[in-house]
Amino acid sequence: MSALDPSSYTDTQEALARCRRYRKEHGLYGVVDSALGRIMLEVGAVGAVTMPSDLGRRVRDHLDAQRRCGPIIAHPRSGRWTFLTGPCDDSYLDSALFSDLFRDCAAVALPGSQIVLPSPSDEHSGYRAWIRPPEGDFRPELAEVVSATRECRTVQQ
Repeated sequence: MSALDPSSYTDTQEALARCRRYRKEHGLYGVVDSALGRIMLEVGAVGAVTMPSDLGRRVRDHLDAQRRCGPIIAHPRSGRWTFLTGPCDDSYLDSALFSDLFRDCAAVALPGSQIVLPSPSDEHSGYRAWIRPPEGDFRPELAEVVSATRECRTVQQ
């Protein structure tokens, strides 16, 4: 997709419209990368926990049972899910937490890092999609998702 390609213009316009909706309806203040038509969100006011999809399913079910599940993004090609949370905290500095999540191939996104929100071009290509789209501006606390991740891990023999 080049800057002169008409589809590039359309993708960017669709991404801008989606980005405005994310801001207005869900409090997700992303920006559009016009070169790629992607919607980028900086981690800070919104946190994130990424994990393999099989663990993600168990975490989603656990949070659903407590009526505390928020937005979840699927990355089908890598088989991973990203749970959006309330503001990040300094738990990323906790080396015990890092190693605990690392064993399950899960991670807390670092403040200042970027999350790519699903855009129309991502959804058409199957590259990124919502498992659970945002509802209003609700996102569970980061600690809730981390706790659910720890509780739902597969017990190693």
